Amino acid sequence: MATTASTRNAPVNLLALTEPEMASFVRAQGWPGYRATQILRWLYQRRAQTIAAMTDLSLHDRTALAECARIGRATSCTVLQSQDGTRKLLMTLDDGMTIEAVLIPDDERLTLCVSTQVGCMLDCGFCLTGTMGLKRNLKSHEIVDQVLAAQDRLEGGERITNLVFMGMGEPLANVDALEEAVACFTNKSWGLGWSPRRITVSTAGLASRLKHVAALGVNLAISLNATTEAQRRDLMPAASELASLKALLAACRRYPLALNRRLTFEYVLLAGVNDLPSDAQRLAALLRNIQCKVNLIPFNEFPGSRFHRPRDREVLQFQAALRQAGIDAFIRKSRGRDVLGACGQLGNPPASPGPITLTPIESRC
Repeated sequence: MATTASTRNAPVNLLALTEPEMASFVRAQGWPGYRATQILRWLYQRRAQTIAAMTDLSLHDRTALAECARIGRATSCTVLQSQDGTRKLLMTLDDGMTIEAVLIPDDERLTLCVSTQVGCMLDCGFCLTGTMGLKRNLKSHEIVDQVLAAQDRLEGGERITNLVFMGMGEPLANVDALEEAVACFTNKSWGLGWSPRRITVSTAGLASRLKHVAALGVNLAISLNATTEAQRRDLMPAASELASLKALLAACRRYPLALNRRLTFEYVLLAGVNDLPSDAQRLAALLRNIQCKVNLIPFNEFPGSRFHRPRDREVLQFQAALRQAGIDAFIRKSRGRDVLGACGQLGNPPASPGPITLTPIESRC
C-alpha cells in the first residue's frame, strides 16, 4: 500500500492505507486516534465514495481531509449481464488498465470472483487471461475495490455470500497485496467482517507459497488439470517450471488442515486431452489419502483456443470414475459464458470472426 506522505500535488489515497498507516496519517493531521477507525469504517463498511459523505467528521475536518486526501475508487465500471444472471464487472483503474470481476448467482449463494493481477504471469493454455501476459500486479486497494464496486451494484435483498480469488492472475504471485486485501475483508471492527471460511484462494501451483494461504485461514483451491508431468508441462508450462506435479502434491499433503476442512482441486476437462478414463484413474491415484474434493470444469471455449469442451457424456463418465475411487467429485456449472465471464474466459480476447454477445447494463461507477 501507499505511504502516508502527502503533498497538495499528490493527495493520499485513503483506500491505499493499511490500518497502521491510517493511524499514522490521522496523527499527522493532529486528530485523535479514534478518527482512524471512523475513516476506515466509512471506506469499507459504508463504501463512501466522497470525503463529504463522512458526516460524523466535522465540516472543518472534512474540508481539511479533502485538501490532502482522496478515495481512490475505480474511475469507471461497466457491467455486462449474462442471460443466466451472471454479471461481469469491467473496471478501469487509475492508469487506464482494466480488470474484471464476476458476480455468480447459484441458488442461495452469490459468489464474487475477483482478480489479483492485470493479465497473468502464467501461460496456462486453457485460460484466456494467460494469453495477455502479465501487465502488472494489482495493489491491495484495487483488489478490495472490486468487492466494494460489486456491493454497490447489488439488487434489493442480495448479499455476497462467498469470495473467490479465481479471476485474472495468480493470487500467490501477488501475495502481499492478497494478504492486505483479506485483512480488510475479515476485519470485524472496521472492515467487511467476513469469516475466512467464506473466502477461497486458488493457485495454479505455487507450492512454496501455500503456507501463506494457511496463515490466512481461508480455503485453498489448487488448479491441477494434469495427471502426468508431461501433460502438466504442455498445459501449464510456466506453472510446471515453478513446481512439478510431484512437488505440488507433496506440498498439498503437508498442508495443515483442520479435521473438518479439505482442499479443493480444480480440474479443467479438455476434450481428448485430459478427460480420458486413464486420466481419471491417474487423478484418483494422485489424490489418494489427501483430504479433498474435486471440482470438474468442462472447458469454457474462447476465440483462438486450440482446445474444445468435452461432451456431457465424457464429463459424467470422468466424474463417475472418481466417485467410484472414493473421491468426492462435482461438476462446476459454467456461468456467464455469453459475456466471457466463465472460468478461464476473463481477459482481452484476440480478434476472431466468431461473434460474442456482450450486453452492458451499466456504464459508469
